[in-house]
Order: sequence, then C-alpha cells, then structure tokens
Amino acid sequence: MVKKEVYRSLGLTDEQYKRIVELLGREPSLTEVAMFSGEWSEHCGYLSSRRWLKLLPKEGKSSVFIGEDCGGIIVDNLAIVFKVESHNHPSQVEPKQGAATGVGGIIRDIFTTGARPIACLNSLRFGPLEHPYNKYLLWGVVDGIQSYGNSIGVPTVGGEIYFEECYTGNCLVNVMSIGVGEKDRLVRASAGGVGNSIMYVGARTGRDGIGGCSILASQEFREKEEKKPSVQIGDLFTEKCLIEATLEAIATGYIIGIKDMGAAGLTCCVSEMSFCGNCGVEIELELVPKREEGMLPWEIMLSESQERLLVCVKQGKEKEVAEIFSRWGVEAEVIGKVIKEKVIRVKNKGEVVAEMNPDFLVNPPLYEMSYKKPEYWEELNKLNIEEIPPPQDYNEILVKLLSSPSICSKAWVYEQYDYMVQTNTIFPPGREASVLRLKGKDRKAIAVTMDGNSRYCYLSPYRGAQIAVAEAARNLACCGAEAVAITDCLNFGNPQKPDRFWQFKSCVEGIAEVCKFFNLAVVSGNVSFYNENPRGAIYPTPIIGMVGIIDDVYLVCSPDFKNEGDVVILLGVCREELGGSEYLKQVYGKVKGEAPFLDLSLEKKVQETVLELIRKKLINSAHDCSEGGLAVALAECCISGRERKIGVVIDRLPFSVREDIVLFGESQSRVILTCQEKFVDEVREVINKNNVPWCIIGRTGGESLRILKGRRELVNLSLEELSNQWEGTLPKMLS
Repeated sequence: MVKKEVYRSLGLTDEQYKRIVELLGREPSLTEVAMFSGEWSEHCGYLSSRRWLKLLPKEGKSSVFIGEDCGGIIVDNLAIVFKVESHNHPSQVEPKQGAATGVGGIIRDIFTTGARPIACLNSLRFGPLEHPYNKYLLWGVVDGIQSYGNSIGVPTVGGEIYFEECYTGNCLVNVMSIGVGEKDRLVRASAGGVGNSIMYVGARTGRDGIGGCSILASQEFREKEEKKPSVQIGDLFTEKCLIEATLEAIATGYIIGIKDMGAAGLTCCVSEMSFCGNCGVEIELELVPKREEGMLPWEIMLSESQERLLVCVKQGKEKEVAEIFSRWGVEAEVIGKVIKEKVIRVKNKGEVVAEMNPDFLVNPPLYEMSYKKPEYWEELNKLNIEEIPPPQDYNEILVKLLSSPSICSKAWVYEQYDYMVQTNTIFPPGREASVLRLKGKDRKAIAVTMDGNSRYCYLSPYRGAQIAVAEAARNLACCGAEAVAITDCLNFGNPQKPDRFWQFKSCVEGIAEVCKFFNLAVVSGNVSFYNENPRGAIYPTPIIGMVGIIDDVYLVCSPDFKNEGDVVILLGVCREELGGSEYLKQVYGKVKGEAPFLDLSLEKKVQETVLELIRKKLINSAHDCSEGGLAVALAECCISGRERKIGVVIDRLPFSVREDIVLFGESQSRVILTCQEKFVDEVREVINKNNVPWCIIGRTGGESLRILKGRRELVNLSLEELSNQWEGTLPKMLS
C-alpha cells in the first residue's frame, strides 16, 4: 500500500486515491500512483474546466480539423496547424529554461502532426519593471525565447507584452506556434494495429521535470518554496534535428501515430495514444534510453525531459524509421508494442510495475466547481466620470501614455528574435498582426495575432473576454485578413476559490458567445490554473491566438501613414467611458469601472468595411484604436513607419463627449483609415452602404502630431519627441 504522504506529495487527494483503488480493484503500485498523479492533475486532466470548455464552438466559417494535441484549418490542400500553450510556473521559477522549453514544447505539438513549424508568437505578462525580480524575469524569458527559436530556425513573428502589479510573483508566458503541412499527410497522436511497434525517439530521459504537471503547474506558489527541480531543461540542437527527422519519417507513411512527451511524459503518451487508438500498449522501461543511473520506474514514467517523442511504427518498418532518426543524430529505440488487450502494461526488467485500462487514466474525475461573483466586484465597477478631473496638459498625458511599458514600442524585445528565417515573414513584429506567405500558394497568405486585455477581464470577465476575440479579429481585418479560427490560452487563479472560478466561467462564456457570432471555430487551446501566490491571484487573462486568410498578399495594409496630404477617417463612435483604460490607470492610479461597451453588430460591420476597402485598394493605412485610445493610435500611425515618419493635423474630431475621453478613452470598434483625396467618394459609398458611423477628422502631413478643437490646440508634439518617448522607454527601464 502506498503511504498517504507519498501520494499527497504527488498531488493526489485522499478522495482521488480511494477512487484509484476502486477502479483497479486493488491497491496501486507506486508507479501506478505516479501515473495517475500525472494524468489526473489539473494541468493534464482539466478536472475543473472540461465541462465549461464544451461551450466553445468546434465549427466555423472555415473547414477545420481538431487533433488530440492541436487543431487547425484547411486551405486548399494545406493544413494550417496552430496552438497556444502556457509555461507560466516554470518561467517564474527559472525564466530562461521555462520560456525556452515552452517554445520547444509547443513546436513539438505542431510538427508531430506532420506540419512544418513556420512561426511562433508569444503573449507575456510581468509585474512592474521597477521591481528588480520582474526585470530579471523579462530578461530571462526573452533570452529563453530568442535562444531556442533562433537556433532551431522557427521565426518569432509577433506577440504582446503587458505589465500589471498582479503578475509580480506569477508571470505569464504563453507561446503560440503555427505550422503548415499537406492535409492528406497529417498524423494523429494515436496508437493502433496489434503487433505494431512503440518507439521512443529523441533525448534521453533524466530526472528533470518530474512532477512538472502535478506539482508545479497544478498548485499555487507558496512562500519560500523551492520548485526548480520541476523545471525542464531544453536542448535546442536536438529539437532542430528532431523536427527534420520527424517530418522525413512521417513522409514515409510508416508512422501510425506520434505524440510529444510533454506534461506527464511517458505516462501521457502511453495512456493517451492507447486510449485514442482503442488498443493496448505494453512497454519495457529497461529499453528506455536514460541519461541518469538508478532511475526508478515511477521516475521514468513521470519525467518531463524535453525533446522526446513516442511513435507507433508499422511492424517490419522499425529499421527504416530508426535509420532516418539516426541519420539526424537522434536516438530511436523500440520499447514496446501494440497489444490486443486494452490495457497499459509497464514492465521493468520483465516485472510488471503498472497495468490498467487506459480509460482509467484519460477519464479523470471531473468536478463541479463552486462559483460566486466576488463581493468587491460591484464596488469595483463603480466609476463616476464626473469625479475624474479633466487634465490641463494633453501633451503631457499623451507622452505619459506613450511611455507606459504596456503601450511603448517593444522593439527591444522583438529585435532579439530572428523573425525573417524561412523567408515567409511579410509583416514583422510591431504591427497590427504578422503576415506570413504560404509558399506554393501564389498570392495567398495568413495573418496571425495574439490579444487579451486582462484589466478588462478583471473588471468585466464576460465582456473582457469578448473584447479579446473582437480585437484580435479587428487587428486581422486592419491588415487585410479575414479571421477564420482561434486557439486560446486561459490563465486564471485557483479554481477551488469560487470568485476565481466565476471569472473563468464568465470568460469562457464570453469567448463562446462571440466566436459563435463571428462564426469562428476554437480549434485548440490550453487552461492554466493556480496562477497566484500569497499576495493574490493574477487578473483573469484569456489570451486569444487568431489566424486569418489573405487571398491576395499584395493587398495587405499596415497602420503607418504613407503619404503627405492623405485624408484621415475615423470609423466607429467615441462613447463616454473610461473604465479599465490605460489613461485612468497611468494618470489617476485607478483600475475601476466596467470594461468598454462592445456592440457586436457594429464590430462586425466595421471589420467588413475595412476588409472591403482594402480589397478595393481604396485606403493606404488602417489601425485600430485600443490601449491609450485615439490619441495614442494616431501617434503610432505617425511614428511606426519603417521607411519614414509622417505627421498629421486632426481638426474635425467629433467632440460630443469630454475632450480627454475622446482622446484617451478606449471605446471599441474604432479604426483609423487614410486614403487619397480622389478616393474619398468611393470610400464614403462603401462605409455608408455598410451603415458604419464615420467622419473625416484631418489630414496627414508635417513633422508633428497636432490635435485641434476649433481654434484651440489640444496636442502639439513633434514626431521626434513622440518617437523618443515611444521607442526609448523599455531600453531605458531595462538598462
């Protein structure tokens, strides 16, 4: 009998242990307890979240496929495979290795489908950089991302970074990867065919990462707790060879199924491949390549050493497959076989150390979690705008917002990434979305983005999550892409606390509703709970990774002003709202109010209008208004050009609400467009046909950003000063 302190140390509860005994009809072995602890962890089993995730739509406007580890869309004969995952707790404990192995893990999920990884993005959250440890985390995470991605030849093409006090003590590192493969050559994470071989491929197994899913990722951080032994160590050279060898092996047709040994390691692969193939699997641990002496069976089964795969190979083709991996310098050893009896049988030197039906592991007990709106919520939502005094100096406010770490240029970060390797990148990081050509598809391309405003979700979880989806789609529309599907990474606190779970439930409901409205499929995703420490939980942070299709890559649009004398147009309306705005936080130190109002019908019409204008070649630039509001968006249009910077004079703003709200409020569904004078009538015709509110607000030109109200000048800042503030903040804070 396994002692209580042992199974509890592996993350199992007394109730769960009792259930294991009932399923097996006997006391479990230590190896079996370890296997259950991995598969029944929150990180692997989704014990709290699974019933709510069923709300997310699996079908949409594009033909999709949903795999065991990731999903994607079908474009002609190609499969565009994508997924986002978190590596939050490992990155908080050991930022470089945590982030690096997060990149490696999500890339393995992509290429084990048979798709070649073509890009990565990342969404990062840290506490304020005034705190030395937060600065250390940012340095380490960026170093981990660049060292791994650059070395294996997968470009990091975009993402986002925000800073909030709640992430001190629990940073977030969410990584998205996209791959492209032939749709008819995709493989599943499944075993099958009695007598077919089970082959271990990749790096040797060590003790690093043991308990990563059950101990590190499924518990809160506690004071003075040492968790570094649970962090995996990556080997980027092995990963690069593994990519090439795996894709070559899949092309032979000898591979039945393949799966990355990620969370819960060998346990996860054996149980889930067996379950998905409705078959049994028998393995011998003595045959598993190891880099450490004396490893116990339970350690081998739970190790999360990186760069390892489990492969089901056609009987008689083992030698050919092994030779491919050997040619790339990667170990490949047969460690077992598919058996008729539907059991997982684990042997160690011939002795059976674990035996059970895979259903027991893959179908953990699911919990009905209590949820309750937090008591502070109603008070948090109260915001009397009349009590917020209008500022006297709008220049000072705009400079302050452009210098905010969450708004300022992130060039210091993305310039460390190789975003041009593979030569698919058309729009590099730092724009609305990244655009990647599809080689062999003439003019077709895809656009990808990651979005999520956690402050909105803290104030209004349901609406904040909807805004994350809507803004991602708006960003794609502004570059000329139609959104077709999403992947999500849902980062929340302890699900056992009713107020945290209410946030999660509300966000999932919001995502489901808006995806159904826009006819977007959710093809993959990840849930990350327990993101809190003794000081409290992070803000609810649902991150939306979105992919859109561009039919003609020569028609892509960017946010920067292109010509002197272009007409500047504002789509959408400025509402009297300041809740959750960067202006309210940076200037008045308040995080209050409700998230901005979102009119889904207007949002859809705005996006359709922008897409139509781009496709008809009527506009020169498009930029959505988000954090910092209209004034910040205008400044970004002026100074984000890679070839030249162009000023603007705004003299016809619709001041139906207070001046500072028009300039710095964050009303949704607004886009800044520019067009030549000769196209204004055609632009007007398209906008009016779609019944979208709009107005001409000024013209491009000059060396400054000027905003007038009648004859009164509200803002007058040189492009040089704007650039210095926007581009110089992050390097200065990190120096």
